Amino acid sequence: MTARQLIPAGRTRAEIRVVNSRFIATLAPVFRVEEARNFIEDIRTEFRDATHNVPLYIVGHGASITAHSSDDGEPSGTAGRPALAVLQGSGLGDAAVVITRYFGGTKLGTGGLVRAYSHAVRAVLEITPLAEKIPTHTVLLSVPYNAYERLEILAAEYRGQVLEKDFAGDVTFTLRFPQSSLPAFERALQELTRGACAPVVIHSEENTIYPISP
Repeated sequence: MTARQLIPAGRTRAEIRVVNSRFIATLAPVFRVEEARNFIEDIRTEFRDATHNVPLYIVGHGASITAHSSDDGEPSGTAGRPALAVLQGSGLGDAAVVITRYFGGTKLGTGGLVRAYSHAVRAVLEITPLAEKIPTHTVLLSVPYNAYERLEILAAEYRGQVLEKDFAGDVTFTLRFPQSSLPAFERALQELTRGACAPVVIHSEENTIYPISP
Protein backbone atom coordinates (compact mmCIF):
# COMPACT_ATOMS: atom_id res chain seq x y z
CA MET A 1 0.00 0.00 0.00
CA THR A 2 1.29 3.44 -0.93
CA ALA A 3 1.88 5.70 2.08
CA ARG A 4 -0.31 8.76 2.37
CA GLN A 5 1.28 11.94 1.09
CA LEU A 6 0.19 14.30 3.86
CA ILE A 7 0.10 18.04 3.17
CA PRO A 8 -1.41 21.06 4.91
CA ALA A 9 -5.02 21.67 3.88
CA GLY A 10 -4.52 25.44 4.06
CA ARG A 11 -2.66 28.33 5.64
CA THR A 12 -2.45 28.26 9.45
CA ARG A 13 -0.91 30.54 12.08
CA ALA A 14 0.02 30.11 15.75
CA GLU A 15 1.76 32.39 18.23
CA ILE A 16 3.77 31.65 21.36
CA ARG A 17 5.58 33.94 23.81
CA VAL A 18 8.95 33.14 25.33
CA VAL A 19 10.41 35.62 27.88
CA ASN A 20 8.48 38.50 26.28
CA SER A 21 9.58 37.63 22.72
CA ARG A 22 6.73 36.84 20.31
CA PHE A 23 7.16 33.91 17.91
CA ILE A 24 4.51 33.78 15.17
CA ALA A 25 4.60 30.64 13.01
CA THR A 26 2.75 30.76 9.69
CA LEU A 27 2.43 27.52 7.69
CA ALA A 28 1.11 26.98 4.16
CA PRO A 29 0.97 24.30 1.45
CA VAL A 30 3.49 24.80 -1.37
CA PHE A 31 4.10 22.55 -4.35
CA ARG A 32 7.08 24.20 -6.03
CA VAL A 33 10.16 25.96 -4.74
CA GLU A 34 8.94 29.16 -6.41
CA GLU A 35 5.68 28.95 -4.45
CA ALA A 36 7.64 28.51 -1.23
CA ARG A 37 9.78 31.55 -1.98
CA ASN A 38 6.72 33.65 -2.82
CA PHE A 39 5.04 32.62 0.43
CA ILE A 40 8.17 33.54 2.40
CA GLU A 41 8.28 36.97 0.75
CA ASP A 42 4.58 37.51 1.53
CA ILE A 43 5.18 36.87 5.22
CA ARG A 44 8.31 39.04 5.27
CA THR A 45 6.28 41.85 3.74
CA GLU A 46 3.45 41.37 6.24
CA PHE A 47 5.89 41.43 9.18
CA ARG A 48 8.47 43.81 7.75
CA ASP A 49 8.98 45.39 11.19
CA ALA A 50 9.85 42.07 12.88
CA THR A 51 13.28 41.30 14.31
CA HIS A 52 13.57 38.05 12.33
CA ASN A 53 11.53 36.08 9.78
CA VAL A 54 12.98 32.58 9.81
CA PRO A 55 11.98 30.57 6.69
CA LEU A 56 11.91 26.82 6.04
CA TYR A 57 10.20 24.52 3.57
CA ILE A 58 9.90 20.98 2.30
CA VAL A 59 8.75 20.53 -1.31
CA GLY A 60 7.91 16.95 -2.28
CA HIS A 61 7.59 13.74 -0.27
CA GLY A 62 9.71 10.84 0.90
CA ALA A 63 13.06 10.50 -0.83
CA SER A 64 12.13 13.07 -3.48
CA ILE A 65 12.20 16.36 -1.57
CA THR A 66 13.79 19.78 -1.69
CA ALA A 67 14.36 21.19 1.80
CA HIS A 68 15.65 24.59 2.84
CA SER A 69 16.01 26.68 5.98
CA SER A 70 17.72 29.88 7.10
CA ASP A 71 18.47 31.46 10.48
CA ASP A 72 17.69 34.96 9.14
CA GLY A 73 20.24 36.64 11.39
CA GLU A 74 19.80 34.48 14.49
CA PRO A 75 22.99 32.70 15.71
CA SER A 76 23.94 29.91 13.30
CA GLY A 77 22.03 26.68 13.86
CA THR A 78 19.61 28.06 16.46
CA ALA A 79 16.52 28.76 14.34
CA GLY A 80 16.08 27.41 10.81
CA ARG A 81 17.72 24.03 11.22
CA PRO A 82 15.93 22.89 14.42
CA ALA A 83 12.62 24.24 13.10
CA LEU A 84 13.08 22.31 9.85
CA ALA A 85 13.82 19.14 11.83
CA VAL A 86 10.44 19.47 13.56
CA LEU A 87 8.66 19.95 10.24
CA GLN A 88 10.44 16.94 8.74
CA GLY A 89 9.50 14.84 11.74
CA SER A 90 5.82 15.68 11.29
CA GLY A 91 5.50 13.57 8.13
CA LEU A 92 4.18 16.52 6.12
CA GLY A 93 5.48 17.35 2.69
CA ASP A 94 4.80 20.29 0.39
CA ALA A 95 4.84 22.68 3.35
CA ALA A 96 6.50 26.00 4.13
CA VAL A 97 6.78 27.80 7.45
CA VAL A 98 7.95 31.27 8.39
CA ILE A 99 8.58 31.93 12.09
CA THR A 100 8.39 35.64 12.82
CA ARG A 101 10.12 36.89 15.96
CA TYR A 102 9.58 40.18 17.75
CA PHE A 103 12.42 40.52 20.25
CA GLY A 104 11.19 41.05 23.82
CA GLY A 105 14.32 42.59 25.29
CA THR A 106 15.84 39.47 26.89
CA LYS A 107 18.33 37.24 25.09
CA LEU A 108 17.33 33.57 25.15
CA GLY A 109 20.73 32.00 24.59
CA THR A 110 21.51 29.23 22.12
CA GLY A 111 19.44 26.55 23.82
CA GLY A 112 16.56 28.89 24.44
CA LEU A 113 16.39 29.89 20.78
CA VAL A 114 16.44 26.28 19.61
CA ARG A 115 13.59 25.42 21.99
CA ALA A 116 11.56 28.52 21.08
CA TYR A 117 11.75 28.07 17.31
CA SER A 118 11.07 24.33 17.61
CA HIS A 119 8.10 24.99 19.90
CA ALA A 120 6.68 27.54 17.46
CA VAL A 121 6.65 24.99 14.65
CA ARG A 122 5.03 22.37 16.90
CA ALA A 123 2.37 24.88 17.90
CA VAL A 124 1.33 25.61 14.33
CA LEU A 125 1.47 21.92 13.36
CA GLU A 126 -0.93 21.07 16.18
CA ILE A 127 -3.69 23.22 14.66
CA THR A 128 -2.98 22.60 10.97
CA PRO A 129 -5.78 20.72 9.15
CA LEU A 130 -4.42 17.90 7.00
CA ALA A 131 -5.03 16.87 3.43
CA GLU A 132 -3.50 14.39 1.02
CA LYS A 133 -2.76 14.33 -2.69
CA ILE A 134 -4.84 11.57 -4.25
CA PRO A 135 -6.54 10.71 -7.57
CA THR A 136 -10.23 11.61 -7.63
CA HIS A 137 -13.34 11.28 -9.79
CA THR A 138 -15.99 13.98 -10.05
CA VAL A 139 -19.43 12.51 -10.74
CA LEU A 140 -22.92 13.69 -11.62
CA LEU A 141 -25.86 11.95 -9.94
CA SER A 142 -29.61 12.58 -9.82
CA VAL A 143 -31.89 11.19 -7.11
CA PRO A 144 -35.53 11.78 -6.15
CA TYR A 145 -36.27 14.22 -3.33
CA ASN A 146 -37.13 11.45 -0.88
CA ALA A 147 -33.61 10.02 -1.21
CA TYR A 148 -31.36 13.09 -1.29
CA GLU A 149 -30.71 13.33 2.48
CA ARG A 150 -29.82 9.64 2.63
CA LEU A 151 -27.55 10.12 -0.38
CA GLU A 152 -25.64 12.90 1.40
CA ILE A 153 -25.08 10.63 4.39
CA LEU A 154 -24.02 7.75 2.14
CA ALA A 155 -21.59 9.92 0.17
CA ALA A 156 -19.95 11.12 3.39
CA GLU A 157 -19.43 7.51 4.50
CA TYR A 158 -17.27 6.98 1.40
CA ARG A 159 -15.39 10.31 1.75
CA GLY A 160 -17.48 12.00 -0.93
CA GLN A 161 -17.52 15.80 -1.17
CA VAL A 162 -20.69 17.58 -2.29
CA LEU A 163 -19.58 20.25 -4.77
CA GLU A 164 -23.01 21.34 -6.04
CA LYS A 165 -26.71 20.58 -5.59
CA ASP A 166 -29.39 21.49 -8.13
CA PHE A 167 -33.05 21.21 -7.07
CA ALA A 168 -35.25 20.67 -10.12
CA GLY A 169 -37.44 17.66 -11.03
CA ASP A 170 -34.94 15.56 -9.09
CA VAL A 171 -31.99 16.61 -6.97
CA THR A 172 -28.81 16.58 -9.07
CA PHE A 173 -25.53 16.31 -7.19
CA THR A 174 -22.02 17.04 -8.33
CA LEU A 175 -19.81 14.91 -6.07
CA ARG A 176 -16.09 14.23 -5.78
CA PHE A 177 -14.69 10.93 -4.50
CA PRO A 178 -11.28 9.39 -4.02
CA GLN A 179 -10.94 7.02 -6.96
CA SER A 180 -10.40 4.15 -4.54
CA SER A 181 -13.73 4.86 -2.77
CA LEU A 182 -16.02 5.25 -5.79
CA PRO A 183 -16.65 1.53 -6.56
CA ALA A 184 -17.79 0.83 -3.00
CA PHE A 185 -20.02 3.92 -3.07
CA GLU A 186 -21.57 2.74 -6.33
CA ARG A 187 -22.41 -0.65 -4.79
CA ALA A 188 -23.97 0.99 -1.74
CA LEU A 189 -25.93 3.37 -3.98
CA GLN A 190 -27.31 0.42 -5.96
CA GLU A 191 -28.67 -1.03 -2.72
CA LEU A 192 -30.06 2.30 -1.53
CA THR A 193 -31.92 3.08 -4.77
CA ARG A 194 -32.53 -0.52 -5.92
CA GLY A 195 -30.52 0.13 -9.04
CA ALA A 196 -32.47 3.23 -10.07
CA CYS A 197 -29.55 5.67 -9.78
CA ALA A 198 -25.95 5.52 -10.96
CA PRO A 199 -23.19 8.16 -10.95
CA VAL A 200 -21.62 9.37 -14.19
CA VAL A 201 -17.94 10.31 -14.08
CA ILE A 202 -17.51 13.76 -15.63
CA HIS A 203 -13.93 14.54 -14.60
CA SER A 204 -10.87 12.72 -13.25
CA GLU A 205 -7.79 14.21 -11.65
CA GLU A 206 -4.59 12.50 -10.54
CA ASN A 207 -3.44 14.99 -7.87
CA THR A 208 -6.29 16.49 -5.88
CA ILE A 209 -5.73 18.19 -2.52
CA TYR A 210 -8.26 16.18 -0.51
CA PRO A 211 -9.07 16.99 3.14
CA ILE A 212 -8.66 14.24 5.70
CA SER A 213 -11.61 14.03 8.08
CA PRO A 214 -10.66 14.54 11.74
